[in-house]
Amino acid sequence: MSTTALISRLRTEWAPSVPRELLAGAVATFALIPEVIAFSFVAGVDPSVGLFASFVISIVIAFAGGRPAMVSAAAGSVALVAAPLVAAHGLGYLLAAGLLAGAVQVVFGLLKLGVLMRFVSSSVRTGFVNALAVLIFSAQLPHLKDAQPATWAFLALGLAIIYGLPWLGQRLGLRALTAIPSPLICVVALTLLASFLGVHLPTVADLGRLPDSLPFFGLPAVPASWETLRIIALPALAIALVGLLESVLTAAVVDELTGTPSDKNRECAGLGLANMAASCFGGIAGCGMIGQAVSNVKYGGRGRLSTLFAGVFLLVLMVALKDWVSRVPVIALVAIMVMVSASTFDWKSLGQLLRHPRLSSAVMLATVVVTIATHNLAAGVAVGVLLSGVFFAFKVSRMLDVQGPSEADLELDLDAVSKDPLVWRVRGQVFFASADAFIEAFDVLAARGRAVRIDVSGAHFWDVTAVGALEKVVERFRGQGSGVEVVGLSEASAVLVDRVGSGG
Repeated sequence: MSTTALISRLRTEWAPSVPRELLAGAVATFALIPEVIAFSFVAGVDPSVGLFASFVISIVIAFAGGRPAMVSAAAGSVALVAAPLVAAHGLGYLLAAGLLAGAVQVVFGLLKLGVLMRFVSSSVRTGFVNALAVLIFSAQLPHLKDAQPATWAFLALGLAIIYGLPWLGQRLGLRALTAIPSPLICVVALTLLASFLGVHLPTVADLGRLPDSLPFFGLPAVPASWETLRIIALPALAIALVGLLESVLTAAVVDELTGTPSDKNRECAGLGLANMAASCFGGIAGCGMIGQAVSNVKYGGRGRLSTLFAGVFLLVLMVALKDWVSRVPVIALVAIMVMVSASTFDWKSLGQLLRHPRLSSAVMLATVVVTIATHNLAAGVAVGVLLSGVFFAFKVSRMLDVQGPSEADLELDLDAVSKDPLVWRVRGQVFFASADAFIEAFDVLAARGRAVRIDVSGAHFWDVTAVGALEKVVERFRGQGSGVEVVGLSEASAVLVDRVGSGG
């Protein structure tokens, strides 16, 4: 590859437009702050643990991840899994579990198991996105509980700035109003306005103690023993699987938003490296953040630079600009998260509920309901995938068609037609879900001892259950004195029958 081609490739991958990448990364950072602090409380750790983790994860995933412009950080689903471990054994064991979870994720990526995400249907992905949008919005409601009129007024003003400035800039042709992402303007404007008017609003400092130093490297302070491994093994596996699921689904969402592909296996391995690094710097494990990723893409992020800057800017804000950030009204961040929620939700899916097949709509709704009810994205996706598989098997099983001999053929005299067998023709897929229907389609008693031919040239036998069903039909015919000939087995079906059949 020539130097020019290499530079062009790196620019495309890292920063198609440096100003837009930096500004989009900054917006993603402000969208991260309230959620990361909230997730830290869910996990039962200090806010600095979540903030340091988000900084480290963003830096590592920018280089090692497989999806440019994707934002990864400390996440709520991982916090839910981590909370019991922290409560029972403390932070040290959580960091050890994060280290082990990262190793599992690296192995997952190296084994190229990201292909398993192909089994997540479009309906499940839509449900995942919509449920997350609802959870993001609901997470803002505690900030509005018992809110004063001034809080509501600042929220309305913040949303007006976020949505109004881009609209006004387009209508008036003022590039200055669209060059800088409106969420950044919202944060600065509301902070200055609250200070100027002397309005007392909850600030970022009220959310918890912010970091006052840089993170430092160190292995988790836990005994290196089998007992430690026993304690962290299951939580680590849960953290690894939840993180992989959310990251790959988030990558798929960004793929659709940008119209570009991503390397899911590299993303899995990159997430593992990021979580291992975060654990060694005193941070909780994390994964892809779909709300922040959508926000990043919405405001121009297309390369790895936006992800890198989101992490760097977060550290700068939390350490170097701590005094300024601590004065930012929480309601300004709530306004950003409301925008993120609205941008994340797939509004077209509401109109598609009646137009799409009912089973697909049911899968989407089930994913949303379970996710919201459990506050666990992994549980919702698991239910959605399970229902998708069940519904698919149901639909395929109904495609089986078995055509038997006509009534006239069945009524012919046995001696007169002893050389002409009765023919059953099978078309469709025979597997565990259609095996019973396959067996019931044959009228064994009607054969009355005549020769039988089962033509399966239009069918395919997929599993052991299907082979067992075929053998059962043959045995039933033979039990009534009929000779049976099975013809038309495809090569794959014949191999399966030879391998698992009884040979009768």
